[in-house]
Amino acid sequence: MARPVWTGVLSFGLVSFPVGIHTATDSHTIRFHQLQRGTSDRVRNRRVNERTGEEVAADEIVKGYDAGDEYVLVEPAELEDVAPGRSRALEISGFVDLEAIDPIFFDRTYYLGPKGAEYAKVYALLQGALAKTGRAGVATFVMRGREYLVVLKAEDGILTLHTLHWADEIRDPRAEVPDLPDDSAAKSSAKELRMAEQLVTALETDWDPEEFHDTYQEKVAALVEAKRTGGTVEKAELPAEATNVVDLTEALRASVERARGGRSGGRRGRRTPAADRPSLDSLTKAQLYEKAAAAGVPGRSTMTRDELAEALTRADAA
Repeated sequence: MARPVWTGVLSFGLVSFPVGIHTATDSHTIRFHQLQRGTSDRVRNRRVNERTGEEVAADEIVKGYDAGDEYVLVEPAELEDVAPGRSRALEISGFVDLEAIDPIFFDRTYYLGPKGAEYAKVYALLQGALAKTGRAGVATFVMRGREYLVVLKAEDGILTLHTLHWADEIRDPRAEVPDLPDDSAAKSSAKELRMAEQLVTALETDWDPEEFHDTYQEKVAALVEAKRTGGTVEKAELPAEATNVVDLTEALRASVERARGGRSGGRRGRRTPAADRPSLDSLTKAQLYEKAAAAGVPGRSTMTRDELAEALTRADAA
């Protein structure tokens, strides 16, 4: 069982109890070492004095803020002193409707647990109150030299803690993203809008996170294994070309028909006899994907070529 990444005291009103914050998610990242080309020699990063070129021990390193004409040196203990107690306090300042928080503010998710079985009752009390009212507690705390704005919510019988971005950390999309449409320059026709709405409705589905998985990391792992064993891997399909604006209506119409065909199992609802179907082994990933879309195979957008073929085989056998 992993150790908490932070421990302290959670308080709401006059009630307080010790808690621990635990990591809620993992990363699929495959980590590589850096090697010098043509050798198996590791390339390592070292902390060196840029003037002398000599390596500096960790206990000899301090933080320095560049003030322009000089560096202002700050010790770790001094950072603790400017926030007395706050690095071990998680105080809820109020309760808000979670739906009122724009999703862009959410950053990372953690699990929050009581620090000791004797505090289970007060923990369950707060969890139950949040679950029944549909509210989330807003708080701030200091961890690893940084202050966080967070919300606590009840979820599946436990408390989860979600770190938020500060308001001044959210960038203005109009200042960051070029070529955003405005009402006058990107006016869609009523027909195009209607078809787009029909496409959204035709592709409506239930959210099931288990249908999606990290196919890129799987391909990286397959590449590493293939190079280790002297095998080969299939290259990814080229990305789809952008839709010609002139053909937008036709592209929407064809998309709606294909989506509806996939939902209904085809216009006539009949399967092609197995003897009349081309071998799946001879089809490209793009061709398999098109068949999977027509068959309404769930999760097809994240499947590899082999997974598409297997899913189509199962669909034909059903």
